[in-house]
Amino acid sequence: MGTHDEDGAARRWFDVADAVPLVLDARGVVTAWTRDAERMFGYTADEAVGLDLAGLLAADDAGRVPELLDRCRRSGSWTGLLSVCPKNRGTVTVMTRISATQESGRAPRRLVLMNEMADAPGWTMSRSVLEQMVADSPIGIAVVDTDLRYVWSNAALERFGGGPPQRRLGLRMGDVQPGFDCAPVEATMLRVLASGEKVVGFEHVGRTPGAPHRESAHVLSFTRLDDEWGSPAGVYYTVVDITDRHRARRRLALLDRAGRHIGRSLDIGRTAQELAEVAVPGFADAVAVDLLESVLRGAEPTALPASGADGPVVLRRAGHRTAADPAPPDGEHDDDAADRPAPRTVTHAAGSPAARCLTTGRAWREERVGPEAAGWSTALPAADAGSGPPSVLIVPVRARGATLGVTTFLRHAAQEPFGEDDLVLAEDLVSRAAVCVDNARRYTRERDAALALQRNLLPHRLPEQDAVEAAACYRPADELTGLGGDWYDVIPLSGARVALVVGEVPGHGIEAAAQMGRLRTAVRTLAALGLPPDEVLAHLDDLVARGAQDQDGAGDGAEGEGAEHADASQAVGAGCLYVVYDPVDGRCAMAAAGHPAPAVARPDGTVEFVDLPQGPPLGAGGPPFESAELVLPEGSVLALHTDGLLTQGDRWTLADGRERLVRALERRGTTLEPSCRGVIDALVPDRPHDDAALLMARTLRLPAGRVAEWELPVDPAAVAEARKAASRRLGEWGLEELSFTTELVVSELVTNAIRYAGGPIRLRLIRERALLVCEVHDAGATTPHLRHPRTTDEGGRGLLLVSQVTRRWGTRFVPDGKIIWAEQSLSGPEA
Repeated sequence: MGTHDEDGAARRWFDVADAVPLVLDARGVVTAWTRDAERMFGYTADEAVGLDLAGLLAADDAGRVPELLDRCRRSGSWTGLLSVCPKNRGTVTVMTRISATQESGRAPRRLVLMNEMADAPGWTMSRSVLEQMVADSPIGIAVVDTDLRYVWSNAALERFGGGPPQRRLGLRMGDVQPGFDCAPVEATMLRVLASGEKVVGFEHVGRTPGAPHRESAHVLSFTRLDDEWGSPAGVYYTVVDITDRHRARRRLALLDRAGRHIGRSLDIGRTAQELAEVAVPGFADAVAVDLLESVLRGAEPTALPASGADGPVVLRRAGHRTAADPAPPDGEHDDDAADRPAPRTVTHAAGSPAARCLTTGRAWREERVGPEAAGWSTALPAADAGSGPPSVLIVPVRARGATLGVTTFLRHAAQEPFGEDDLVLAEDLVSRAAVCVDNARRYTRERDAALALQRNLLPHRLPEQDAVEAAACYRPADELTGLGGDWYDVIPLSGARVALVVGEVPGHGIEAAAQMGRLRTAVRTLAALGLPPDEVLAHLDDLVARGAQDQDGAGDGAEGEGAEHADASQAVGAGCLYVVYDPVDGRCAMAAAGHPAPAVARPDGTVEFVDLPQGPPLGAGGPPFESAELVLPEGSVLALHTDGLLTQGDRWTLADGRERLVRALERRGTTLEPSCRGVIDALVPDRPHDDAALLMARTLRLPAGRVAEWELPVDPAAVAEARKAASRRLGEWGLEELSFTTELVVSELVTNAIRYAGGPIRLRLIRERALLVCEVHDAGATTPHLRHPRTTDEGGRGLLLVSQVTRRWGTRFVPDGKIIWAEQSLSGPEA
């Protein structure tokens, strides 16, 4: 062995209980042998006694024996490593101590202690080094007996509570750390004692008596210790503080949960409540989310001066949760905003921390709120505060440079107060939620604008008239905006008639709705002219085609307007069904432009589809439109619909869709409004593939007694007879107060027909629910024009007078001439 081995071994200690002793005389000859020596070397006492020590050593160390004996004589002992050669074994390294004995009256002898190193690699280091590793280790280490009582511990364990090692001896963990949840730790020790299996990485989270407000985390490992007979002697365990790592994991878990649970809807109140639910109880005992009133409405947040509000700040508490509230089921998502209470008003005093956060945009933290908070603490989230002042953290809700409100976090006195790390975590948490709140705010604004557009594009309510009883229902495919390209309309026409319209524009959303609004306005304008259905669609087709051409020209001449060009041409390919019903004779005329024909449910219960010639879609070009005419008995139900009512998934046929509609109409009730909604519910899912509109109209007939008609000769003398006949009929209807104006209207219209038109002349009076209609039919083909005569003109005042004394007047053409009509509002009771 080298000198460094000898010097190092001199400083080492070893366990005497494991050493093999033998005795040498002064010359180095073995004089005494032991059983342990026999086991190590393989020689019996008879074989070993009398051998020189050098005969037991390897060749390298055998020559050193005289020197070692001499050093032992001079210094009294020698310690070092030697290589021995046991019988039938190879070379073995042993740590050896040779000590000189002192015996009275006898020659001194040498006591040799040898400790084999092959099975004990740890002992290649000195005992002092090993003791330093255990005693001075930063890891807490302890040994307990089979009763779980401490028999040894290092100084590092004191940092985990329970005092120095001397105080622990003979005590159990629960005795040295009262109040500490040691049950799971001791249960693990007992399991290790019973099974002998090591437990590595056992995590324990709790509070120690030395820091009752601070939650700490430790990882422990347990190993059973056995005695020389293999029986359990105790448990050796280590403790490592992983509180910082545990908190970091919890912070990441909280942010991950926030990412998964906050912003699952586009409802502002729901998003604010999700923030409160995520933070309680993992981060705070109570949370309140207060937002500006303008934010909840979807408007831009109200700007406050950076110097602070002059008076109290009024906010709305959109989210609130405490640890005492029942925990919502994981993944539960409340989509019904109507079930949630309206956000209550919360007033923050001027100069309060919440008001300053709102105006400055900076967070505020107080470890313990004292009596000075009495002026503003009433605005803190309501919670069972327990004993002692709470810890409060207020973070502004900021997104895209604007402050939307404030979020208040509260911890009770029994909890650890908020620290700087908590402030950083809260700001990160609130900033994520703020973006979701702002997204919901922007969506609310856009949805409100879309709903306002829808309310202005579709009829607010169907007008009352005497021709049909009508009900309508609309279900858009775009569930977010509630808008689509389908529309319906009921338009009162002259002569007690009514126009029923259903149409659709390709696509969904606000662009399709805008194009739909243009077409609906155009249809109402054309309907006012009294044109037949085929001519209405022809004019509408020209309008769409001309608009698309104009946009094509504008798109070709301007760069970067492709999107606008595409939107403007969206009306091309639109469909429309235009129906005119006359309650006087029950005639119904209709025409279609790329649109499904209506169904008719007759009073006898039969349902059929009208054999209607199909015209091309609007703006697509093609053959001219054709009208179909039929007579409907009173009580028939017309079902005008878009093709979205018939579609069902990606695979469907027109025949299947019509069959489903027939079955739904056959099951209709007597009341039209619920029947219409029932048909929609039966045929259209809640989230349809296409917009669906349904307009149902039950036909009515005007009683014969409310219509009066006279044939008049082409003779100026007939004007007086016409006035008398009209006056008599008004008397029968109890409308004597309208006699003067009606006679004036009849006189002017009949006179113009006799003077300018000629041919057969008919006068007709129609009494509607709220109108009196006067019509004069002649064979002329020219449209009369209203003139504004000068004071010196002798004529030209007839139509001017008619326009002044009536509600409205107009002209419509019929196959055998034209009809000039005028309406007066009824002021008397209805008959």
